[in-house]
Amino acid sequence: MRMRRIATVLALLALIAGSSLPAAGQTPYEPPRLADGKPDLQGVWDFRTVTPLERPEMLADRATLTAEEAAVFEAQAAAAIRPEDSLPVGGEVSAYNNFWIDQGARLTDDQRTSLIIDPPDGRLPALRPGVESQVLSLDEDLPGTRPVRVRAAGIGADSYEDRGLGERCLVGFNSGPPIMPAGYNQNIQIFQTAEHVAILTEMVHEVRVVPLDGREHLAADIPQWAGNSRGRWEGDTLVIETTNFSDKLASYNPTIERAVGSGATLQLTERLRRVADDTLHYEYTVTDLTTFTRPFTALLQMKRGDVLYEYACHEGNYGLYNILSGARESEQ
Repeated sequence: MRMRRIATVLALLALIAGSSLPAAGQTPYEPPRLADGKPDLQGVWDFRTVTPLERPEMLADRATLTAEEAAVFEAQAAAAIRPEDSLPVGGEVSAYNNFWIDQGARLTDDQRTSLIIDPPDGRLPALRPGVESQVLSLDEDLPGTRPVRVRAAGIGADSYEDRGLGERCLVGFNSGPPIMPAGYNQNIQIFQTAEHVAILTEMVHEVRVVPLDGREHLAADIPQWAGNSRGRWEGDTLVIETTNFSDKLASYNPTIERAVGSGATLQLTERLRRVADDTLHYEYTVTDLTTFTRPFTALLQMKRGDVLYEYACHEGNYGLYNILSGARESEQ
């Protein structure tokens, strides 16, 4: 997997001499504003990055890389994308290859060694004893039980319920919430009024409409695939608190092949703040003390994009039908 190669490269960079460059003094950024005086967050934002979710253990307390180390790493990441890995026209039909994958080729602007900024070690907190963890594979179906809470991969082909949530087009494998860099279609588009913010994700083309009028969350017995979100402004930062996630979701998906805990116990806080004309900070905090021993926070730097194209996951998609019908044919 490419993320494993990335982690290996980052670990090797720990052997390079030098310390992180000091942060230069910066003039506070003044964002463009709408008629109501709130910052204008609207537009298309690209969240691709090769910065891993967790800091490689060999980097220990290295929160950032030097400019020289970052350049070496980005060159390694670019070299890992080989056009020749694409399948020839008219050749064997197979799984995704590098022609389709769009991971990007850059670290975050501050050259962090992990997207996780808290805990300070850049690692996910420990799981509580007995917490369910599903670890499946894109290469083969591994034994498991329903519900399948991973975003991709599955446990069999006896039923559509044996397939991952992304294969079933119920949720995107990177669209969250929380939003997680992975694979392709790594863009969002934000629309904004004084009363609402709408977040359109390219993956699965889902729209999350967030009221800003102070209304209460839905009753606890009304679960949602994307949870139930309520927003408010704290200065120039948009804060979105989401509850009521379905128990058919994981509390968290560290990768598209792994799921831990149940969404029923997840509380998610997202913070969006525009820090430059071309940069939106997206920070999220996962609070689920039934699953993890403490909350944790990750920070993505989204870059100004161009246009968002429709991604119709179900339209003309016979993948799930073919998986199940192919299994029945094989059984015969």
